[in-house]
Amino acid sequence: MRFDVVTIFPDMLRPFFSQGILASAQEKGLIEIHVHDLRAFSPDPRGLVDDRPFGGGAGMVMRPEPFARAVAAIAQETKTQPYVILLSAQGVLFNQEWAKRLARKPALLLLCGRYEGVDERVLSFCDLELSIGDFVLAGGELAAALVVETTARMVPGVVGRYDSVATDSFYPGPRLGFPQYTRPRVFRGLAVPDVLLSGDHERIRRFREKEAWKKTLRNRPDLLGLRWENDDGEAHPR
Repeated sequence: MRFDVVTIFPDMLRPFFSQGILASAQEKGLIEIHVHDLRAFSPDPRGLVDDRPFGGGAGMVMRPEPFARAVAAIAQETKTQPYVILLSAQGVLFNQEWAKRLARKPALLLLCGRYEGVDERVLSFCDLELSIGDFVLAGGELAAALVVETTARMVPGVVGRYDSVATDSFYPGPRLGFPQYTRPRVFRGLAVPDVLLSGDHERIRRFREKEAWKKTLRNRPDLLGLRWENDDGEAHPR
């Protein structure tokens, strides 16, 4: 699988993609990750990629031409039409289900915005506008790193033992992962639950399943169709 990321700060992302499982997966030939400098595709000889917004307002807006030229050039390089994603706070909310869908694409091209946003006409040559949460970042670089790593983990072979992916939070269904323990058996008076030391795999499975649902109810009741109710600074599902 191939990932291409277009950004005005390529050096921000290259170190991230050269570490950990992403580096290992690239060495094995399971994935490719290419980072491109948007300024290289600017029609302006100075490499400018932004301008003042029509209608007035604060800040600058990223122009559509550099992104269009980047998409065309990368599509020609890859000999295929990549699935093009604009990372934006206004997009569809990214989650584990989206990661599974995107992992089935042969090539993803992620466009990172900056400043006050991206010219709306960029969406005319995008397949998806994607958000990583209900908050605003300075740019799309962190979002791109998140989408690449989350999606790459779903590619067979990227994670050494695929059963570790199958026990992740949100996979295969809408609940969090179960709590994990390791040595020492007692830490600051807190002991590892006896059931995990029993060797009874069925009891351990049931315990983990129960604890996963308890954690989901406590931390993410929204996944279960419940809502938060705030009382005296405490959050409770209702």
